[in-house]
Amino acid sequence: MEGKTYVIGDIHGAALALQALLERLPLATGDRLVFLGDYVDGWPEPVGVVEQLIRVSHRCSCIFLRGNHDIWIEDWLKGRPANRIWLENGGRATLRDYEARSPVLKRRHLEFFGNLSNYYIDEKNRLFVHGGFTSLKGPQMERSRDYLFNDRSLLETALALNPALKPTDPYFPRRLRLFHELYIGHTPTLHFEVKAPLRAGNLWLVDTGATKGWKVSALEIEHKEVYQSPPVSSLYPDFKKR
Repeated sequence: MEGKTYVIGDIHGAALALQALLERLPLATGDRLVFLGDYVDGWPEPVGVVEQLIRVSHRCSCIFLRGNHDIWIEDWLKGRPANRIWLENGGRATLRDYEARSPVLKRRHLEFFGNLSNYYIDEKNRLFVHGGFTSLKGPQMERSRDYLFNDRSLLETALALNPALKPTDPYFPRRLRLFHELYIGHTPTLHFEVKAPLRAGNLWLVDTGATKGWKVSALEIEHKEVYQSPPVSSLYPDFKKR
């Protein structure tokens, strides 16, 4: 029997939420976990998040994708100075957790971030990417890899779709027609007053606002079953984000 695939949205340093979510998943032999990126920045335990991800990769088949926040921490671990944009977008919490850590841990985490994938296409032509892509030929032909982590035009296109259109319709957007389904993170569903993974056409948005204090979510992609952590803000009641 073929294993299930669970796609997991943005975590943003919320190790307790990740732990709670993983404990709620009914994982079995042959299952696969696809993480959409943004493992750090915002909540106080990015080191704990990465340690959990490394451990779960030893017992499950895992695909780890790269998010825009992961690029910033990777650059810092390589010895580059922290930039202002990073610090103003959750990076201060990440620096506080990493600065006193051992060189051995930092090298192990640098290896983890260095091995992240920019996107993943599975055997059923389903795309997993943190942000999106702009090329009409797909992410493989993207002019700049930064679009894979920062693009929101793909999501905007899906949200603007006439619900009556089907992927076989010639007016269905060409980028979306390239894949059977698409799974992205990067933009919290809370922006659209939705607290669970959001479907738009054949695209699923799985970032459910952990960075804003809501939940980390997982979506089992065959049956579209949703699993969620407790609200992140309830797990870190004394932490003041800044």
